[in-house]
Amino acid sequence: RGLAGSTRRRRLAIVRPLVSMTNGSALPTSDQLRQFLHQELSRVSAASAGVTTSAVRSYLRFRAFEGYQVDRLLAIVASPASWRLAPLPQTLTPGELQRLLDAFPPGLPSRLRSYAIVRCLVDLGLRSSEVIALDLDDIDWAASTVRICKSKSRRVDVLPLPQATGAAVAEYIRRERPRVTSRRIFVRHVAPADMPITAEVVRRAVREAYGRAGLPHTRVHILRHTLAGRLLNSGGTLKEVADVLRHKHLDTSLIYAKVDFTRLGAVAMPWPGSRP
Repeated sequence: RGLAGSTRRRRLAIVRPLVSMTNGSALPTSDQLRQFLHQELSRVSAASAGVTTSAVRSYLRFRAFEGYQVDRLLAIVASPASWRLAPLPQTLTPGELQRLLDAFPPGLPSRLRSYAIVRCLVDLGLRSSEVIALDLDDIDWAASTVRICKSKSRRVDVLPLPQATGAAVAEYIRRERPRVTSRRIFVRHVAPADMPITAEVVRRAVREAYGRAGLPHTRVHILRHTLAGRLLNSGGTLKEVADVLRHKHLDTSLIYAKVDFTRLGAVAMPWPGSRP
C-alpha cells in the first residue's frame, strides 16, 4: 500500500497478538476477534483506537486477497467515533517555550546534542524521524538552508535554517559529536558510536527537558504544534503553516485555526449579557 516503514511496523505490532490468538488457524473466529478488539480498544484513546481498527481491517483484507472469506469478520470491526479537528492542539506558551530552551545546564550528559535536537524540533517543526535522518550534507551553511529528504510526505523540502538552530547544530558537531564515519548529524555517544540515534533518544531528550523545565508534558509533537501557533500569532497564514510543516494537503493544517488567537479575537461574538 506504499506505507512508510514506521507505519508498517506499528501495524504489525498491533496485528501480531491477534494472529497469535488463532492457534495456527488462518483466521480468528468471531469471538476471538471481538475479544481482541475489546481488549485493545479499552486501553487506548479514540485516535489510537482508529489506528488499531484500521490495522485489523488491513490484515483481514490481505487475507481476503489470499482467498479467504472475511466479510463476517470485517462487519465486526467498527471504528470508534473520533471527529476530525475536534481536539485542541497542545502548545507551549512563549514563557514555557523559553523555560524549555533554558533547561540544558552545563554538565548535562550529551547536553549539546539534546539542545540541538530540541532546537530542530522547535524552530523547524521537524518530526522525530526527520531529526534522525538529517545528514551533514543536508545543511548548506553558506545559503543557511536545510534539506529534509526522508519526510513523511516522501518528497525533498528545503527550509531556511534559523541562526539559533544552525549555531546549536554547529556547536554540537564541533564540540561533542564523536569522530565517526556516519554522515548522520546526530549519532550515538556510546558503542556502537558509528550509528544514528533512535527515536527513543529524541523522545528522551525532550521528555527530560520538560521535566527540568517543570512542564507537565511528555510528547515531542507538542513542539510542532507550538511552531504552528507561533507562526499564526505572528501574522502568518494557514498556507504558510502548511508550507513550513510540509503538509501535503492544506486541510491538514486547519486544526491550527483553533490556536490563531489574533484572528479568532477579531471574529468572536460578544458573550450573551456581557457589555458591548
